Amino acid sequence: MLVEEATREMSDSLASEDALRAQMYRFLARLLAAPPDKALLKTIAGLEGDETDLGKAMLSLGKLAAKINTAQAEEEYHDLFIGVARGELLPYGSYYLTGFLHEKPLAKLRNDMARLGIARGSVHKEPEDHIASLMDMMAGLITGEFGDPAPLAVQKNFFEAHISKWASHFFADLEGAKTSVLYTALGTIGRSFMEIEATAFSMS
Repeated sequence: MLVEEATREMSDSLASEDALRAQMYRFLARLLAAPPDKALLKTIAGLEGDETDLGKAMLSLGKLAAKINTAQAEEEYHDLFIGVARGELLPYGSYYLTGFLHEKPLAKLRNDMARLGIARGSVHKEPEDHIASLMDMMAGLITGEFGDPAPLAVQKNFFEAHISKWASHFFADLEGAKTSVLYTALGTIGRSFMEIEATAFSMS
């Protein structure tokens, strides 16, 4: 239902529920790392939903994607995350947790990345606590990109240490941002998914 490339990357042995979780993390990572290109907008425009909050948000995102072009999507992304001096939002864990960039949460993340065998990509210029990078890391832990698929306890520890304390707040801010249109729906998707993950981890 989401980005087909992510599905093809997953191991055939991965449980379907975990495959869907990883796919959602990859989907969020892709749209938070860069604006969607024409092909991705077309894919998003075909999204379907259901009666859940997450399903309704997916359907809303699909309808919005069908109405905008790549130039509009790029402008929205620029205004939200880049701006002239800075974007409307700063999507970094350190900022949300301390009010400053490059603080202790980033150092803690880097230590855990080293312990888990997660290396920073050579093309990445943003600090590792960028929300897109963290979504990508969660997907990689689920699928085994950094070795074997991480046990649920390892996923839970990473989520609670580096994501759960601030990501829902970020996605809520994305929903309400002045320059959000397409990304309003993505904010709802992200917030809903973070709530689902937090609830599932609390029961594990």
